[in-house]
Amino acid sequence: MVPNFENFWSECPWEDDLKYAKDVCNQVDVPLEVVHLTDEYWNNVVSYLIEEYSSGRTPNPDVLCNTRIKFGAFLDAIGGMGFDYVASGHYANVIHPCSDRRDEPSVLELSQDMVKDQTYFLSHLSQSQLKQLLFPLGCIPKDEVRKLATKFDLPNKDRKDSQGICFLGKIRFSEFVARHIGEREGVILEAETGDFLGKHRGFWFYTIGQRQGLRLPGGPWYVVEKDVKNNVVFVSRNYFSFDKRRRVFRVGSFKWLSGLPPGQTTQLQCKVRHGPGFYDCSLQMEVEADGQCHSAVVRISEDDQGLAAGQFAAFYEGRTCIGSGVILEFWDDQSFPVCTKALEIARMEDKSKIGNPVKIKVKPDNPQEVCDSAELASKTSQGNKKLKSCWH
Repeated sequence: MVPNFENFWSECPWEDDLKYAKDVCNQVDVPLEVVHLTDEYWNNVVSYLIEEYSSGRTPNPDVLCNTRIKFGAFLDAIGGMGFDYVASGHYANVIHPCSDRRDEPSVLELSQDMVKDQTYFLSHLSQSQLKQLLFPLGCIPKDEVRKLATKFDLPNKDRKDSQGICFLGKIRFSEFVARHIGEREGVILEAETGDFLGKHRGFWFYTIGQRQGLRLPGGPWYVVEKDVKNNVVFVSRNYFSFDKRRRVFRVGSFKWLSGLPPGQTTQLQCKVRHGPGFYDCSLQMEVEADGQCHSAVVRISEDDQGLAAGQFAAFYEGRTCIGSGVILEFWDDQSFPVCTKALEIARMEDKSKIGNPVKIKVKPDNPQEVCDSAELASKTSQGNKKLKSCWH
């Protein structure tokens, strides 16, 4: 793979970011020096992102950027400049030990603004990284930060919050994936029946729990499983039914912020995505042949249908973030049930023998009405008017 961002790198708003940084530094009379880490970002974040999507997993670039770039390659680059700490604008708190107890670990705690809290994205740092960090905004709500920026008339006072993956700018992620992984036509099968519903551009465009982009009538339809080997996407309209709940999953590749696993594992909390929501949880550590615990079974207190392999699960004891791990592919008996017929069709080498997509019964209003899913998929781009004529 050629190590560059092709045309997408030009869409990254880094020039705007740098201009704001220069303007703020000039106003407050602070010197600014730029450290170029483009190659490191490609090799350690973007390439990993592409590799994981190609393998059917859903990685989190923000966690990787913090561990490998902002507090990885960047700390390495400035290591000889004599700085004591690196301060960043993350919404989190880090508690360092007193000067006479420097051997004790630093602690990562939740910020005051629970909605903007970013400890989830920082949960995979090492203790050596954490010891070098300061988060001045951790004790200030985001709206108060905005007020202070206005009070001091900072050049970036009215700038909108960043959204999405930073290096893509206004480019859709699907376009980036299509450029670097490509497209390969596959089939969409209903998990419960094995019915052939339509076609897709490649399993890597879909993640577990996704409902957008399927272009199927009579929904909502959700992606419930993927057959990576055979490029098949399984979907269902019963994703949230009681008998298909998910409260148990496996996690590996742990990083504990203290350097050691927690002393107790039965009364923890966890986040499976960025946001203010927590689950009560327990960890059952799995001892490997080498005597080490490289993975664990996690049991959460409520159903979560959006768990996806490759994402991170961050763990907490009260307000303290203690570390995180990567959600694994293996779900034991908690996997969404895919019928035998669907699995057999997925393994067929010649998918043309399946025939045409079935006519899908439109569920919400009139169960007697049907619509040809292949016809709908071909007409989707022609506008909502044609969709409505198909449905009614």
